[in-house]
Amino acid sequence: MQFYLLAVDRFNAAVGKLFAWSIVVLTLVITYEVVSRRLIGAPTTWAFDASYMLYGLLFMSAGAYTLSRNGHVRGDFLYRQWRPRTQAALDLVLYILFFFPGILAMVYAGWIFFELSYETNETSSFSPDGLLLWPFKLIIPITGVLMAMQGVVEVLRCWICLKTGEWPPRQSDVEETEQLILAEAAANKVTVDLQKIDVDEAKL
Repeated sequence: MQFYLLAVDRFNAAVGKLFAWSIVVLTLVITYEVVSRRLIGAPTTWAFDASYMLYGLLFMSAGAYTLSRNGHVRGDFLYRQWRPRTQAALDLVLYILFFFPGILAMVYAGWIFFELSYETNETSSFSPDGLLLWPFKLIIPITGVLMAMQGVVEVLRCWICLKTGEWPPRQSDVEETEQLILAEAAANKVTVDLQKIDVDEAKL
């Protein structure tokens, strides 16, 4: 079971990291547009469309990756104080009641949007040489499927936690600076406490 959970984590992480390179492409597009507009006096007719599509691609492709790392924002001032079984029970209810209905609706509606866009060869209306929109809209149902896959994994994690009382391990990844600082502070506190114990014992 753990092999399957981590395999889906790794797959969604690979997809997220692959599409993370779109930020480089986005930077190059914006830089080219600024240089072309300001220095050459010849603004592009496609940079605006490309920029919001690339940003949308970056934003959407990171969803399943972020979920696999338990990195979505949550108001956890109460949640973090609960026992793992209580956390798992609440998460399981929320996944069933809200997550999966929303994701399935996203896949269904996203596919309809893509299909209509593809059949009509839809282009953007925000610039004279509007870029094709159907490749961008295809990302919507694909993202939904990836999120659904990761959602199944998270439900299984909740089930395991309910049975064992502990959350199963996740793939290690980049940590926020705040977490690293707190971990370092905790380690330093333990070291200081041990040193105090040694000193007290030496005095005795």
